[in-house]
Amino acid sequence: MARRPADRLSRRELLRLSLGATIGLWLAELGAGMIAFLWPSATLALAKVRIGTLQDLIAVDRSIPVEAGFPVYVPNARAFVVVVDPTRGRFLPGEDPTGDGTRLNVRALYQRCPHLGCRPNPCVEDFWFHCPCHQSRYDRLGTKPAGTAYGPASRGMDRFALTVDENGVLTVDCTKLVLGPLPIALGQPGVLPPKVPNGCR
Repeated sequence: MARRPADRLSRRELLRLSLGATIGLWLAELGAGMIAFLWPSATLALAKVRIGTLQDLIAVDRSIPVEAGFPVYVPNARAFVVVVDPTRGRFLPGEDPTGDGTRLNVRALYQRCPHLGCRPNPCVEDFWFHCPCHQSRYDRLGTKPAGTAYGPASRGMDRFALTVDENGVLTVDCTKLVLGPLPIALGQPGVLPPKVPNGCR
């Protein structure tokens, strides 16, 4: 009596299909990760986030010296918001598509380090950002000092476009990310010195 051929996959075919599916899934994850890393507005659902006034930021946590120029983290915007000139005491009305924020007296810095995407932490001792992954450091406005002593990042922290209305209410446009500036030598205009040397080390 003749045997009927089995309708099942051979081991070799099953191995090929499994390997192909694994590679396909890995490529899909890699692609999604690259999009999220290189195009942060995709992960922010193309949003403009209303932050509020400087007084609203101060009221969130009175233990953070926001009024002195210390960066405060705003999770909805995935950004650190920082007052450029604390002596002015408020945000100034206007629009800044470059993210510099000097005219508006406020800057919104994207939460990722430009080196490999870790989140830098602001240090209350020296008012600088310190990246825990590869030790890149930035002043409180996100500018990176030149030199290998300040870590491997090739530029300052990226910035979001901003709008401040007539009532001093800040809105961060998370759809418009501007790359951070090139490093500047410490001691030159454009880099704020740390309040204390080697803070949070």
